[in-house]
Amino acid sequence: MDNPVLAEVTRGGVVESRHRGAAIVMDADGAVVLALGDVERPVFPRSAVKALQALPLLESGAADRYGLTPAEIALAVASHSGEEAHAQAALGMLRKAGREAGCLECGAHWPMGEVAARALAKAGREPTALNNNCSGKHAGFVCLSCGLDEDPTGYVKPGHAVQRAVREALEETTGAAHTSELSGTDGCSIPTYAVPLKALALGFARFGTGHGFGPQRADAARRIREAVAANPFMVAGTGRFDTRFMERFGARAFIKTGAEGVYCGALPELGYGIALKCDDGAGRAAEVAMGALIERLLPLDEDGKAAFAGFRESVLKNWNGIEVGRIRAAANLA
Repeated sequence: MDNPVLAEVTRGGVVESRHRGAAIVMDADGAVVLALGDVERPVFPRSAVKALQALPLLESGAADRYGLTPAEIALAVASHSGEEAHAQAALGMLRKAGREAGCLECGAHWPMGEVAARALAKAGREPTALNNNCSGKHAGFVCLSCGLDEDPTGYVKPGHAVQRAVREALEETTGAAHTSELSGTDGCSIPTYAVPLKALALGFARFGTGHGFGPQRADAARRIREAVAANPFMVAGTGRFDTRFMERFGARAFIKTGAEGVYCGALPELGYGIALKCDDGAGRAAEVAMGALIERLLPLDEDGKAAFAGFRESVLKNWNGIEVGRIRAAANLA
C-alpha cells in the first residue's frame, strides 16, 4: 500500500512534485487520534529524538552538578546551524565539566547556516566539532559521562555508559525495543534505532505531559520543554523552521526535526504526541506537514491562525527573487 501524499510542490498553478509519507498523532494513554499511512513500519528518527536522548542528562543530576543553564539544556537537544553563539555555548558546557572541544566525537563539518559558514570562511578559519549541528547534544553526553564519573572517551559507542542510559530512556519512553538488529550509526556517530512512528508519537505524548513517567523523569521532561520554549534560537538557529515556530508558539508546542524527512513533536495542553516521516526523506515536506498537523489540532485565536500561513506552506523563489511556486501541505492534513 502506498503512503498518502503529505506535501505538494507547485510551480505556477501546476503540482510539480508530491511527497508521500506517514503521520500519526497519539495521546499518552496510547489512543490514536489520527493516523495516515503505514505508522507501524520502523523508521530511524535520527535527530528528532534528541529531547528524549537528553533525559538522562537531567535525571542523573549531571545538568545540575555542572550548572547547565536553560540555554545550554536547549542546546543539548539541538540540530543547530553552527552559528557562533551555538559553538560557544557548546564549549561552555564542556568547560563546566572540565573538558575541552577535543573530547567531542561528533566530527567536524561546516556550519549548516550559510551566513555562519561564510563568516567562518571569511575569517580564514576551519570548522571544528563545535560547529557540528550535534555539538550541543554531544557536549551534553560528555557532561553526562563526567557526571556518572565515567571516562567520556568512546561515549558514542553502544556499550558506553552514556549510550546505555540513552537507549534505556528511549525504550522506556517509547515502549519500543531498541535492538541491535534494527540499529545503525547516526551522522554524528552515535547509535540510532529504527522504531515505528506509532511508538515515537507515544513517546512524545509522554514527554509532553509526564504521563506514564516517574516524578524524576517527568521533571526532566518539563525542564527540557521549558528550556526550549525560552531559548528557541539554541535549538536550530536564525530563520530555521523549529526556531521560528517555537518563537511564535512557545510552550504550546515542542517540535524537533530529524534527518531524512522525520519530524516529532508534542502538544502538552492537548496531551498529544506527533510523529511523521516523508518517504523520500524530504525535510522541506516534513516541515509543512508538521505545521499543518499542528494547525489542525491546536486551538488558535485569529492571530494564531494568521501566523500559520508561513508554517503550512513556504514560498519558492528563483535566483532573481521571483516567486515561482510553493511547498504546501496536502489537503488530507487540513
